[in-house]
Amino acid sequence: MRVLLRVLSPLLGLVVAAAGAMLAVEVVAAWLLGDRPGYTGLLLPWGTWRAVLEQITWRSVLMIGCSVAVAVIGLLLLLVAGTARRRDIALTDPADEISVTASPKVLARLVGQRVRSTDDITAASVIASARSVRVQAIGRGERPSSLRPSVRTRVDELLDDLPLARRPKVSVSVRAERGLR
Repeated sequence: MRVLLRVLSPLLGLVVAAAGAMLAVEVVAAWLLGDRPGYTGLLLPWGTWRAVLEQITWRSVLMIGCSVAVAVIGLLLLLVAGTARRRDIALTDPADEISVTASPKVLARLVGQRVRSTDDITAASVIASARSVRVQAIGRGERPSSLRPSVRTRVDELLDDLPLARRPKVSVSVRAERGLR
């Protein structure tokens, strides 16, 4: 959801900026050209729109439909903004007045460093959240599946050392190194 907000925010900002620029151009054009006969607008047909809008009442179907559409879009944006929060990992509190959290990126770095410190592992990628830690490692040797228990043990030892409020589920996969050896 945070990615959606990061995409929507600049797009909505560009739309508002473009509308403001068009309005400024139209105002200046109306000041300069507004008294000419047949002038209906420079970029937008304001005269035609005004004639249509004068015929619409507050109780017309078009007005009610636009109102409902704007309300639904606003509620959807509020829902997206409300669910797009950072998913921190809770650690045990050292005191009642203090709460401690860590980001998933920090936990992923710690696990990755611990896994890569093994001589038989050449590379590892880690995805961490409050609920799970997924490790994908590349191991040296003929049988990388034999490395899986040792990598799992190292990750479990690290998680035991950390003051996590809730222990995440751990999944480890190890594959063989490709290329020349």
